[in-house]
Amino acid sequence: MAGSSTTATDDPADAPDTLLPIATARDSWRWLRVELRRNVGSTSLMLLVGIIAAAASVLPTYVFAELIDRVRDRDPVSSITVIAVVIVAAAVVGGVTTGVSTYLVSKLGETLLARLRERVIERSLTLPTTTIERAGKGDLLSRIGDDVNTIGRAVTDVLPTMITSMLMAVLGIAAMTGLDWRLGLAGLLAAPLYIFSLRWYLTRSAPRYAVQRRAVATRSAKLMEAMVGARTVHAYGLEDRHLGEIDAAAVRARDISIGIVTLFTRFVGRTNRAEFVGLSAVLITGFFLVRGDLVSVGAATAAALLFHRLFFPIATILHSFDEVQSAGASLARLVGVVDIPDDATRPTTALAEPADTSLELSDVEFGYAPGHPVLHGVSIRIAPGERVALVGSTGAGKTTLAAIAAGQYAPTRGSARIGGVSVADLTVDQLRRQVTIVSQEVHVFAGPLVDDVRLAHPSAGRDEVRAALDVVGALEWVDALPDGMDTVIGELGRELTAASAQQLALARLVLADPAVAVLDEATAEAGSLGARGLEQAASAATRGRTTLVVAHRLTQAAAADRIVVLEHGRVVEVGTHDELLVARGRYAELWDAWSSRSA
Repeated sequence: MAGSSTTATDDPADAPDTLLPIATARDSWRWLRVELRRNVGSTSLMLLVGIIAAAASVLPTYVFAELIDRVRDRDPVSSITVIAVVIVAAAVVGGVTTGVSTYLVSKLGETLLARLRERVIERSLTLPTTTIERAGKGDLLSRIGDDVNTIGRAVTDVLPTMITSMLMAVLGIAAMTGLDWRLGLAGLLAAPLYIFSLRWYLTRSAPRYAVQRRAVATRSAKLMEAMVGARTVHAYGLEDRHLGEIDAAAVRARDISIGIVTLFTRFVGRTNRAEFVGLSAVLITGFFLVRGDLVSVGAATAAALLFHRLFFPIATILHSFDEVQSAGASLARLVGVVDIPDDATRPTTALAEPADTSLELSDVEFGYAPGHPVLHGVSIRIAPGERVALVGSTGAGKTTLAAIAAGQYAPTRGSARIGGVSVADLTVDQLRRQVTIVSQEVHVFAGPLVDDVRLAHPSAGRDEVRAALDVVGALEWVDALPDGMDTVIGELGRELTAASAQQLALARLVLADPAVAVLDEATAEAGSLGARGLEQAASAATRGRTTLVVAHRLTQAAAADRIVVLEHGRVVEVGTHDELLVARGRYAELWDAWSSRSA
C-alpha cells in the first residue's frame, strides 16, 4: 500500500543532503540519567557489587603493610597466618564479585541499549517523509546498525572493566591515605598530569570522533544509493563513478580513523609520564617518612604497591575513553533520532468527518528547504469519484503534490482537504480510512503472501483477500503458486516480478477501501509488457473512488476524466485529453513525444 512517495527523479533531489540531528552531550546525559532512574534497583545493585569487588581487590595490598611489619618484628607464625587467610579470602571474594559485577553492568547496559534501539526504530517509522528524504536512508541505517554495534561493544567489553577500574582507583587512593595522609597526597600528585593528559586528548579526539561517525554515515549512504539503484547504475554504465564515490568515502573514513589512532598513541605516552611522576613521589615520600620514623616500612611499601596497582585501572579508565568517545558519539546520534520533534501533531480525537469524498488542494506551496519552493500556489479540486491525472516533466512537482494530497507532507502554505476537512485535522485512523497512496517503490514483505496483502486490513478474512486479488487480476498467478496465498514471498521466499509486486500493492488498496486513492507512478516499474495489465488493475482498484494519478505513461492520462499539467511546480494546463490535444500546449508536446517513442 503506502510506500515511499519519492522516485529517483523527482523533487527531493533538489533538497540539500542534511544528516539527521545529533544530540548534545547534555541531552545524552539527560537520557542516560532518566533511564538509570527507571532502573534504580539494577543500578544500585551493580554499584554495590562493584564496590565490594573493588574493596576485595585493594584489601590484600592494604593488609600487606601489616604482614611486612610483623615479619620484620618476628611475630609468631600464627599472626601471619591470619593475614594470609584474609588475603586469600579477599582474592576469592574479589574474583566472584568481579564476575558478578561484570554480568550486572553488561545486563544493565544491554537493557538500556535495547530500549534505546527500540525507541530509535519506533521514532524512525514515524518520522516525516521529508525528514528521511533530506537525510538519506544511509544515515539512518548507519545509526541503527553501526552506532548500535559501537555502543554494544562498549557495553560488553569496556564499561564493566571501566566501572570496576574507577571504583578500584577511588578505593586505592583512600587506602593509601589511610596508611598515611602524606602518602595519599604524594600519590595524588599524578592526578593533575592525568587530568591534563585527558583534557589534551578529549579536546582533540571528540571532534574527530564526531567527524568519523559522519564519514561512516556518508560511506553507508553512498553504498546504499549504489545498491538500491543497481539496475540504473548498470543500465547507464555508472559503475566506475559510483565505485569511485564509495572508495573516496571509505578512504576518508579510514584516514580519520588513522589520525585518531595516532592521537591516542601520543595520549598513552603522556599517561606513562604521569605514572612515573606519581610512583616517584610515593617512593620518595615513603623514604623520608620511614627515615623520620613517621611510618613503618610496611606502610611505605604497601603505599608504593597500591599506587603501582593503580597503573592498570587508571590506564584502563583513561585508555577506555578512546572507545567511550566513540560510543558517546554513537549515543548522541541515536538520542538525536529519538529527540527529533514532530513536524506536526495530528489530533487524537476527530474534529470533524469529511462531508464527501472530494479532494481539494488550495493554493498549495511547498519546499524541501527554506527559500527553495517546489510547488507554487497549486489549486486542484477533484470531485467525488472523479479520476484526475497529473503529468509533467521530471521534477515538475508531481510526486510532491501527490504526497501532500495523501497527508505525507504538510504544505508550507495552503491546504489539502478531503470532503471539506483539512488533511492536517484528520486523526491517524481517519487519514488511513480516507486516503491510500500506492507509489512506484513497492516493498514486498517477507512472509506468506496472504499476510502481505492483509497489511492494509489485518482482520480481513481469506475470502476478502481473494476478492481483492481477483479485482486487480492477480488471483490467477497467485493460485498457480506452490502454496497459493500461503506461499512465502519476499527476501526469504519466492521473488516476485515488479508487476506482481504492484498488483499486491493495488490489492492492499482494494482491501483498505479508502475514499481517496493516490497512485504515484504505480505502473512505472512494470515495463512495456506488464504496463497495460497494471493500468487495467489500477483502474479496477480505483473504480468508484476519488483518484489522483501521477501518470508515468500518458495512456493513463488519456483515460482520466481530467488532466492537470504541472511545470516547475505550477499548473499550466487543465482539461480532458482531447481538449488539451486541440489546445496544442505543453500536454500536446508531451503526447507527441510519447507517441513517437511508443511507435
